[in-house]
Amino acid sequence: MGIRRVVILGGGSAGWMSAAALTTGLRGVAVELVESEEIGIIGVGEATFPSIRSFNDILGIDEAEFLAATRGSYKLGIQFCDWKQRGEHYFHTFGDFGPLDGPMALWGQLRRLQTGPGTPLGEFCLPTVMAHQGRFCRPAEGEDSLASRYTYAYHFDATLYAAFLRRLAEGRGARRTEGRVVGVERHEDGRVRALHLADGREVEGDLFIDCSGLASLLIGQTLEQRFIDYGHWLPVDRAWAVPTERAPGDLAPFTRSTALEAGWAWRIPLHDRTGNGHVFSSRFIDEGRAREQLLAQLDAPMLAEPRLLRFRTGHRERFWVKNVVAIGLAAGFLEPLESTAIYMVHNALGRLIPLLGEADHTQAAVGFNVQQLRQYQRIRDFIILHYALSERRDSEFWRTLTSMELPESLDYKLHAWRETGTLHAYDNEAFDTASWLAIHAGMGDWPRRRSPWPDEMPAELAARYLTERHQAIAALAAGMPDHDSFLRARLSGAAG
Repeated sequence: MGIRRVVILGGGSAGWMSAAALTTGLRGVAVELVESEEIGIIGVGEATFPSIRSFNDILGIDEAEFLAATRGSYKLGIQFCDWKQRGEHYFHTFGDFGPLDGPMALWGQLRRLQTGPGTPLGEFCLPTVMAHQGRFCRPAEGEDSLASRYTYAYHFDATLYAAFLRRLAEGRGARRTEGRVVGVERHEDGRVRALHLADGREVEGDLFIDCSGLASLLIGQTLEQRFIDYGHWLPVDRAWAVPTERAPGDLAPFTRSTALEAGWAWRIPLHDRTGNGHVFSSRFIDEGRAREQLLAQLDAPMLAEPRLLRFRTGHRERFWVKNVVAIGLAAGFLEPLESTAIYMVHNALGRLIPLLGEADHTQAAVGFNVQQLRQYQRIRDFIILHYALSERRDSEFWRTLTSMELPESLDYKLHAWRETGTLHAYDNEAFDTASWLAIHAGMGDWPRRRSPWPDEMPAELAARYLTERHQAIAALAAGMPDHDSFLRARLSGAAG
């Protein structure tokens, strides 16, 4: 029997992203979202991954309208401060480092020709230079050049994004039902039949999307899918979050992550305020001291009191069970170090919607679950990489995370890189090899054995290649407007 009615449990970003995607991607299917204002949403996610642009494009969202509605700004990557050692920083870019292997590999030639400290790899990546100078311009279209080979993401208010998508989804036929779920009724075969609300109403459906957040009401509580805990590798389990004022002109086009005693602090600039937070492990620091460390990081007056969030890192054993699919925090959570929470929502939706047209949802669910599991594992490994490569040993937290046994999948990738200079990629990778190179290079983790490939290019030619790229990037960045000016022009409709 085909799907005629989809019920989404929970609002927030995950719920309304689901509603917007389903009303856009499915025809002839009724979509109803059930949420309760009594419960509220977490709503602190403010940084995203570049693929959010594709999701918005599929929904037909105008960028300027979206940025205005969500108080958004542009993001070229993440600056990591004090992660390798105190006082050092590097940049995870959404850009291009040129070829990653063979004689023309930029990083290989740079390592071959440099003596002493040399020029950082980031100086040969356009968006990294743009970020350091506080500049922004969208990539050039219709050409293949340095000016086009980078991408970007956004910073925005997640609560406002949910409201923006609600208007879009309701305009395309989604129905919102206000109510608190007090019971779940199931068919004899275990499928969910209906949600029972506190006022006595029931909401029936053929397919249920669980966006109930950390409560995981359907996939976790009702269908009893156990939680696969990643706390051994990623022990952070708390976060203090607080907004502050933004000084005029202070609008960096990047997220900042600063390593602290037992975790790290984020700084995310929106066009009307700055989001701040401290993600930490309660095993290594108490909540009060973590709050004090966050306050010490603030560079402007607070707009509200800090709010404490508690979570576990990991995911449900399966994500699609019978007629329930978990999306967002109901499915799992990985610490927000690389801004993947919203990515995991739209990535799952992009995988799910084409499968709903299949006649056999049993097999579709098997494939969905396998791919989702791999996705969580791949992102888990990328996040662990940041800790594993650190040289910090100044607290028990850092001594523990830099000496722990790694997942086999990550251990192999590190071996391949250090022994052969190969950036091995599995399937279902969220982060491409350029992202992995940015972290390795930023942490000073280079191959132990030098590849003979760079020697195939004469040293003089390689030096000219590096110099020309460096100069071209400097010239391109110098001709761009600052981020604040570009954003204001974009919001007024004047920028291209």
